[in-house]
Amino acid sequence: MIDFPNHSRSYDRTRRAVRFWGHDSAIEASFFIEEGALKRLQPDGASNELGFLNAFDSHRDLICAAAAKAYVRGSRGSYNLVAGDF
Repeated sequence: MIDFPNHSRSYDRTRRAVRFWGHDSAIEASFFIEEGALKRLQPDGASNELGFLNAFDSHRDLICAAAAKAYVRGSRGSYNLVAGDF
């Protein structure tokens, strides 16, 4: 089962997404939530780095639940969450 104990997150300008990490025992998985998904969650948020990070923080529980649903143990190193996941 994946868990999200680390509250670190960062904005990746190249991917236009917020990156965060989950842990399944000793396995670390990277997750990205795209700008479009963050805009769907918080339509009135600013469309800049700070706005996307604030949207992530405001909806962390929902985002982590979607990430846990997308996660398949040992299947890949990173996962992308898009607007359709919400």
